Amino acid sequence: MTSTEPAGAGRAAPRPTRQRRAVARVMTTFADFRSAQEIHELLEQQGDPVGLATVYRTLQLMADHDEVDVLRSEDGEAIYRRCSDTHHHHLVCRSCGATVEVEGPAVERWTSAIAGDHGFTDVSHTLEIFGTCPACRS
Repeated sequence: MTSTEPAGAGRAAPRPTRQRRAVARVMTTFADFRSAQEIHELLEQQGDPVGLATVYRTLQLMADHDEVDVLRSEDGEAIYRRCSDTHHHHLVCRSCGATVEVEGPAVERWTSAIAGDHGFTDVSHTLEIFGTCPACRS
């Protein structure tokens, strides 16, 4: 896998069960990163009965097939959101969770150079930068 190849490339998509469709549908209703518990609560509020364990499994499947981005919050919790399918990085507000997708050509060059210097191939990477957004700063 390279940084431009999707991790799920070549794997069959999971069977679209009612629960998976419900999780995919609710993922379109927000733009920031949310925990599995928050996504489960949204499903309950919308009257979609999906168990929490199923939400976790579905989010992992979606992440494995590059349908959602997953990152670890500063406290280590996995959080999820639908994202564009181009390679990018994130700026994440540690106060409110607002997220901005950013490109990083310098990061891409550095990643390729450092991997090459050490003889690594099939390299992929993720980068999340945590800070405080303008709204939370004021």
